[in-house]
Amino acid sequence: MPSIEDPHVEPTHPQERPLQSSNRFAFKEWGVICAALDSGRQSLILRKGGIHEGRDGFRVEHREFWLFPTEFHQQPGVLAAEAQPALEEWRAMESAAGMLLLRNYVVVEEVIEIRDESLLPRLLGLHLWSEQTLHDRFHYRAPGLFALLVRVHRRAEPLRVPQSPHFAGCRSWVDFPADFATNGLTPVLSDETHLEQMAAIRDHLRGATAVG
Repeated sequence: MPSIEDPHVEPTHPQERPLQSSNRFAFKEWGVICAALDSGRQSLILRKGGIHEGRDGFRVEHREFWLFPTEFHQQPGVLAAEAQPALEEWRAMESAAGMLLLRNYVVVEEVIEIRDESLLPRLLGLHLWSEQTLHDRFHYRAPGLFALLVRVHRRAEPLRVPQSPHFAGCRSWVDFPADFATNGLTPVLSDETHLEQMAAIRDHLRGATAVG
């Protein structure tokens, strides 16, 4: 696998390929992180995997997906201090009881596997986890962490989806009963700003392994 230092690992231009016309898959993420992604404050998703991911652990099964915001029960030290604005945004965006609001669609541009603990401090400031949370997730089960470099899109009006027991469980991926059209989406960041953020993340993660 090439490392991020490999000259053949090049940034993906945001307009290289069109979005899927529709999609029924969603990715579960804390609501506060969804708010940070929606605002453009964060262009990185960190993942270890849920307890129901199976023996092989987390895998990026879909390169495009809807963001499925999950409830976040704040505990001291879980988020970085700078997460407060995103936390307030999430509280203002929370779904009505019994309904799920899908407002963001994500395209994964690159997947990087971090196996070297010395790289973790370089991630600070690129996401909203606290330093302790980052350390704990890295060491959960076996050392390692996936970093997804993403481009986030937003719907003008969120899709309203009734909650279902089918969506429950500690797992990353959810499939809806039907596909939802992706027309009318708008990137949360301009092309220029997005490419700058991707370049900055890659620079911070030099030495990690690009796996997709």
